[in-house]
Amino acid sequence: MPTFQYRALQTNGKIAEGVLDASGRPDAMRQIETLGLRLVNLTEKAAGSKGKSGKNAAARASGSPFKFESKKVSAKELENFTRLLSSLLAAGVPLSRALQILQKEASSPAAQATWKGVNNLVVDGLSLANAMGKSPETFPRVYVAMVEAGEAGGFLDVVLAQIAEFQSREKDLKSKVMTAMLYPIILFVLALVVLTVLLVFFIPKFQRVFASFHGSLPLITQVIIGASHMIRSYGLLVALGIVGLGFLIRTWFVSEKGKRMWEGLILKAPLVGPLLAQFAMARFCRMLGTLIGAGVPLVHGLNVARRSIGNQVLVDAVAQAIDRVQQGGRLGQSLADCRTLFPGSVLEMISVAEESGRLDVELVRVAVVTESDLDRNLKTAVAFAEPLMLFLIAGFIGIIFIGMLLPVLTMSDYIK
Repeated sequence: MPTFQYRALQTNGKIAEGVLDASGRPDAMRQIETLGLRLVNLTEKAAGSKGKSGKNAAARASGSPFKFESKKVSAKELENFTRLLSSLLAAGVPLSRALQILQKEASSPAAQATWKGVNNLVVDGLSLANAMGKSPETFPRVYVAMVEAGEAGGFLDVVLAQIAEFQSREKDLKSKVMTAMLYPIILFVLALVVLTVLLVFFIPKFQRVFASFHGSLPLITQVIIGASHMIRSYGLLVALGIVGLGFLIRTWFVSEKGKRMWEGLILKAPLVGPLLAQFAMARFCRMLGTLIGAGVPLVHGLNVARRSIGNQVLVDAVAQAIDRVQQGGRLGQSLADCRTLFPGSVLEMISVAEESGRLDVELVRVAVVTESDLDRNLKTAVAFAEPLMLFLIAGFIGIIFIGMLLPVLTMSDYIK
């Protein structure tokens, strides 16, 4: 029988701690209530007296003494968990029972521990969204917001299926981008190797030849020779400086101010910005339409759906629109200032749908059309990125060769 360690609040306000045997967490909670205590924390202790030595012995028995296991749940495991949980709930399996099943079928210790932690919090009385919110390293903010929407509307299985579909689409998107960029990335690495060899070994020989003629070199050649001298003399310091600068930039981007500025710049980027805005609008419209269709009030649906956008700049813009809706404004007019997220045609469709009472259907339809348009635009952007990178690499290497050939072509002037 499992053993549980608890911390509970007594009637006099003091904290009581103890250990008890129970058939499970619900039984342990009932025993604590029987004692007249209010539960604060309940933890299941390891069975037997294995402790660390038992774990080490189990690791030795598994074969390899150098077995490293990731403590983070992978994206594939999270997608499988989401899809299976949706299927179990749709089949009528209770939430706690479904979480227990998925915990037993987890493919890694990290996933098993995470699913178990979520189940324990749900048994203790937390909602599924709040329980998942305790593990932000596994469940992103958008994920938790969509689960909260499903719980609020009573269609959790449907929302989980949508989340799994979103995860699958994002994985396919990353795969397409990586596949398309693999060849340019390989060329870029080779170009860096070639440039390093040229600057360190090849250009110094030309520099001695050019110096023997005592002539003035073209500006581009002087810049290349100066870069070669800097790399040969201060290469290690330059590398350390670049690493340090990269660390400072990353730290600044992680901060609230830096993150907002970066997200604002991304939205203004020529190709990436419109794609990001389209994706955010499609996700927002689908979530809001599904919530309204399930009977969730408009203001509450807006507050939940805006958290699924992902970009904080757009979230702030939608928050201002929600304030206007709370004051009695219509949704289409309230969203008019969010032109980065909602084009004029979409705002007009939302306004007409409000008047006809078909807002939920129209929002879902807008999401479907936007997602189809997004797929086409994404393919165009990826197809454009590959030749653009090849052109930049070829141009960079070409500048090096032209800079070194110019003095050779005008060598007769140096001889005179």
